[in-house]
Amino acid sequence: MVFNMNQRVIEVVDYNSNWVNIFETERNLLASAIGNNAKTIEHIGSTSVRGLAAKPIIDILIEVKSINALDTSTIRIENLGFIVKGENGIAGRRYYQKGGNKRSHHVHAFQTGDLNLIRHRAFKEYLIAYPAVSLEYGQLKRTAALDSNNNIGVYMALKNDFILKYEQLAVEWFTKF
Repeated sequence: MVFNMNQRVIEVVDYNSNWVNIFETERNLLASAIGNNAKTIEHIGSTSVRGLAAKPIIDILIEVKSINALDTSTIRIENLGFIVKGENGIAGRRYYQKGGNKRSHHVHAFQTGDLNLIRHRAFKEYLIAYPAVSLEYGQLKRTAALDSNNNIGVYMALKNDFILKYEQLAVEWFTKF
C-alpha cells in the first residue's frame, strides 16, 4: 500500500482523562463565539464516556435557539480554527471540523427541538449507564480501525449495525426519564 501523507489515519486509542479539559477549553471558546444563542454546549461521543476507547476527536453538541442566528456566527467560529461544513448530510444541522486530516474536534449544532439532540444525548448516556455495551463498542471500534485500512467509509460501515441497534435502544431508554 502506498501511503499518502495527506491521508487521514483512523486510530482508536485508550480513554484519556484529558479529553474533558480539551472539551472545556473549546466549550468556552465556542460559547464566546456564539453568545447567548447557545442554550447548551455538551461533550458527546466516545471521548465523553469515561473508559471508552475512541478516536481522539472531541465531539461537541451545541443546542441553539436559532440555527439562522448561528449562521451569523460563522466568521467567529472560523476564527477558532473550524472549517464550516454546513448541514453535511443531516438536514437542520450545522457541522464544523477542526484539525484538518488529523481531526481534533467535530461540532454538531442543532436548533432546540431537533430530534438529533436527543439521539446524541441518549447514546452517550446509554454507554455510561451500560458499561458492558460501552466495552463492546470500544472493542468493535478498535477492530474496525484495524480492518478499515484508513478508509473512513469502511470504518463507519463496520460500526453501523452496532450504532443503529444501540442508538434505538438508547433513545427508547432515555425518553422514559
